[in-house]
Amino acid sequence: MKNESHQPQQEASKRRKNQNPTHKGKGERKLIGMAKKHQIVLGIWGIRSSFRSLIALLLTILIITAVYLSQDSGRFFENRTNVELSQCNLFSGKWVFDNQSYPLYKEKECTYMSDQLACEKFGRKDLSYQNWRWQPHQCNLPRFNATVLLERLRNKRLIFVGDSLNRGQWVSMVCLVDSAVPPTLKSMHTNGSLSTFKATEYNASIEFYWAPLLVESNSDDPLNHRVPNRTVRVKAIEKHAKHWTDGDILVFDSYLWWRRPTMKVLWGSFESPDGIYKEVEMLRVYEMALRTWSDWLEFHVNRSKTQLFFVSMSPTHESGEDWGDGENCYSETEPVLKEEFWGSDTDPKTMRVVENVLDDLKTRGVDVQMLNITQLSEYRKEGHPSIYRKQWEPLTEEQISDPSSYADCIHWCLPGVPDVWNEFLYAYIVHQ
Repeated sequence: MKNESHQPQQEASKRRKNQNPTHKGKGERKLIGMAKKHQIVLGIWGIRSSFRSLIALLLTILIITAVYLSQDSGRFFENRTNVELSQCNLFSGKWVFDNQSYPLYKEKECTYMSDQLACEKFGRKDLSYQNWRWQPHQCNLPRFNATVLLERLRNKRLIFVGDSLNRGQWVSMVCLVDSAVPPTLKSMHTNGSLSTFKATEYNASIEFYWAPLLVESNSDDPLNHRVPNRTVRVKAIEKHAKHWTDGDILVFDSYLWWRRPTMKVLWGSFESPDGIYKEVEMLRVYEMALRTWSDWLEFHVNRSKTQLFFVSMSPTHESGEDWGDGENCYSETEPVLKEEFWGSDTDPKTMRVVENVLDDLKTRGVDVQMLNITQLSEYRKEGHPSIYRKQWEPLTEEQISDPSSYADCIHWCLPGVPDVWNEFLYAYIVHQ
């Protein structure tokens, strides 16, 4: 009876042992322990893997954000530059000597340098004229980047139209981009009055067209144009303008050849003996010619794609009395430091004629940006070739010994002042 009374209890105890793992056998407990350890390791590894994935995800997000912010900051800088250009007078400032970042190219390394402007080649020893940077008072002038400009000129024509000063600016622009184009991917070609530099990789051309008075004249031959009686046909421009019609960026100038009290005007053609000639006061003829030019722009320029610029008169430094020493620009080595210096050869009345014509064009929906280089170039009395040049032939020893008669105080040495004119042009083409 005693054994029977304990049997149900023993069976219940066995059942509890079977249900409670603590009561399992030694081998079974070992297997369970190993499984738990494996689960813990897997859990730790899973946590580590998740952590690594999280780190990778965060790094990816950071990289994407950095790229976006860099692009956005570029757009911000571009917008800020636009704001600066619209709110800042680029032409009001001062010259700062900077022999670290200027000149922007070297005279000897420019493939297409003109002998008329290569002052170092023809004996000039003082080269500090190459190291002056223009600093506007209210903003910074964007640094010239040849590759950026060429990309902007892809499949386009940039055409300089005017006289030898505009040709000097064209040479400057060609020199500024020259080093960015491999020798096999650039060319220069001249056909009459039109000279064309071509960057074939970009299908971009930088051209100069000789038209010193803009309208037709007896000085239109690009080589034989020095005539005693300068004559213009103030109503005739088509002969020249047909070469500009499809230009994408047009840069005009015309002043130097108008420097005389009167100009002979022809109604008729140079080939016909029946033409009517009359001497007319220069300012009046100048305005008539510019009106003909402005009418052509109004009716022939594609306003949706063409950028238009007019370069104000380039000052001359032919009278040393203006700054108080010397006969002219010969032997000058420093700019004029006097604020608002104005030379006697610069005519404000002529500048006002240009301003009035451009203002009138705006009322007709044609925007021509004035590159007002006159005041800032006035300071640079030391920037001219003087006797260090070659026009058609090098100066003789006799001519070199007479700088009061033979010094060129009209054109500009390169590298030099015209590079800054092109920095303005660059700012408007790239950042506006």
